[in-house]
Amino acid sequence: MGAHLAARDLNQAQGTHVAIIMDGNGRWALNRGRPRIFGHRLGAERAKAVAEACPALGVTHLTLYAFSTENWKRSTEEVVGLFSILARYIRREADRFHSEGVRVRFIGDRTALEAKLQLLMGWIEQRTDANRQLHLTIAVNYGGRNEILRAARTLAARVAEGDLALDDLNEATLAGALDTHDLPDPDLVIRTGGETRISNFLPWQSAYAEYEFCPTLWPDFTPAHLAEALERFRGRERRFGAVPA
Repeated sequence: MGAHLAARDLNQAQGTHVAIIMDGNGRWALNRGRPRIFGHRLGAERAKAVAEACPALGVTHLTLYAFSTENWKRSTEEVVGLFSILARYIRREADRFHSEGVRVRFIGDRTALEAKLQLLMGWIEQRTDANRQLHLTIAVNYGGRNEILRAARTLAARVAEGDLALDDLNEATLAGALDTHDLPDPDLVIRTGGETRISNFLPWQSAYAEYEFCPTLWPDFTPAHLAEALERFRGRERRFGAVPA
């Protein structure tokens, strides 16, 4: 419980961390007789609007689930289109992110991505690294089980090399090997689109997060929806496994 209490204290010191599973882009487009990729383009615009609203709503950290390790099962056309949208989004928004103090970073396994996209992701991370107005984290080729497995392999290699003692393995050590090692745990996880599952998104980090399952498809999700979710969240009592005094 101590590790979770430490994460709670870090969150309180740094403001609210909202993580969003941006679901419903494809269905939104198909409902209108358009190709799925059209919905993803609108979804990118919605991500921009929501990120812009965060500082005024007291959100200091925003993590968006853009592409999961399971999304490779989709059609080649959709996968290529999603990465094209991401590359365009990075190039188009880089100046604004930098001028408005947004720190952009990515989590997930980059090794399967094209080299050009990896370079572009690294470029915007480096350019915005000193910014602190909003920490915008984008999960690309991310899966929670994959992240934990990669962390376990890293720690196992350290133990094998004698750099880490087996007795020193604990929750904090594992958390320090995750992609999110320098981020506070999410306070609130929102999933749009009406589904009620977490789809392998931040399972370790969200152990004590509050959840909102919103029926609104992501292209229709507005800053007002986010504000309403935050209002409900802030009305909840978070006990982190403890009993109220």
